[in-house]
Amino acid sequence: MNRNIVLASIAIAASLLLSARFATAFPSRRMSVFVPQSSVEKPGDVGLRVHTDIEVAVPPQAAFAGKAGEPQSLAMHENPDQVEPLLPPVPNLFFETPASLGCVYHLVSPLVAGCNPNVVTAVPSGGSRAIAVVDAYDDPTALSDLRAFSTQFGLTPIERGNFQVIFAGGSRPPVDGTGGWELEEALDTEWAHAFAPAAKLFLVEAKSSSLPDILMAEDVASAQVAAAGGGEVSNSWGSSEFLGETAFDTHFKKSTVVYFAESGDAPGVQYPAASPFVVATGGTSTTRTPSGSFFREVAWQDAGGGVSSFEPRPQFQNPISAIVGTRRGTPDVSFDSSPATGVWVFATPAGPATAGWYVVGGASVAAPTWAAIVNSAGHFFANTAAELTTVYNNRAVSADFRDIILGNCGPYGTQFAVVGYDLCTGVGSNQGKAGK
Repeated sequence: MNRNIVLASIAIAASLLLSARFATAFPSRRMSVFVPQSSVEKPGDVGLRVHTDIEVAVPPQAAFAGKAGEPQSLAMHENPDQVEPLLPPVPNLFFETPASLGCVYHLVSPLVAGCNPNVVTAVPSGGSRAIAVVDAYDDPTALSDLRAFSTQFGLTPIERGNFQVIFAGGSRPPVDGTGGWELEEALDTEWAHAFAPAAKLFLVEAKSSSLPDILMAEDVASAQVAAAGGGEVSNSWGSSEFLGETAFDTHFKKSTVVYFAESGDAPGVQYPAASPFVVATGGTSTTRTPSGSFFREVAWQDAGGGVSSFEPRPQFQNPISAIVGTRRGTPDVSFDSSPATGVWVFATPAGPATAGWYVVGGASVAAPTWAAIVNSAGHFFANTAAELTTVYNNRAVSADFRDIILGNCGPYGTQFAVVGYDLCTGVGSNQGKAGK
């Protein structure tokens, strides 16, 4: 591809929904990563407003399709002169699909050697009862985007009766003008459906990203899941830890509901992942050979994790007390989250961007996928503590969890993935539906 076209593509991406906090170049792959404004935590936000944890990759073959001078959505091209965009998966790019990660995490049958995104087609099945994802602001195209995603990857079609958008404040929230929360909601709903396609899916929208509004939405989501017979609530948002956070833990204690919260895209611990009443989901990176075959999974350097400053160690972490001491350790489990090995998402963000395919990473990927994996496993425990007791009791079972033993994370990279539990990847990533 002509270098000028690559640079122009990156510049256009930054001017769309991606009001960038920074851009990190990957010289060997000529790929840039942009962080939307919704994922930027301002100093005055801590304990008052929550943020998403998404990062958007602009791969080397990125180009924009459409009429000159109009805002364009991200479209992938093998040939920059091509008018019509290629649809994912894209030849010679190995970003993850429901089929490829279903293969990597042993959620499909038969397993195909290499789990190459451009080869595998079997997608996960199963799921029942309910999953709710909690987000801020409105995504007016959530259903149509989810249908486009499902059609492209051969997933079980989503029926209107099996998908419901709920306005937690009673009326439709405003959209996020930067587009970040719309992309977050597309990620959450699409990948929750991908791994538990038979579950009823609720998208519960808070009227803003303020902590009171998002916790009101959490309560609404909890009630909906409990009324549906139980299930999971996924939270792909957070705040740096703050004094007094323990007072909010009661929002994650509804009977028959298991809660998930991602552990963040920066060194350290964030809330509500630090709560002992949620499954804290951390980040890894898949690695692939030049031909696209899955090689191994490693810790993602930017993933959040560590020991809470305020939350006491829960009983289910007694077996790892030598590591976490008297405080709650995060994460508990992990999932592919690096934007360099990101997942495909179809979204229609607000602002100048039009509908299109995005390669998305960040810890936000981990919460809805883990919620769906646990839903599909079908145990439906009475609470999160019961779920995590099962996880920690089975942490050494290689048929249930992949122990991540390479990579590092944390402040100045001082936390390392090691044999057994660690503060980068928890007990590890998923293997199949047992033990959880």
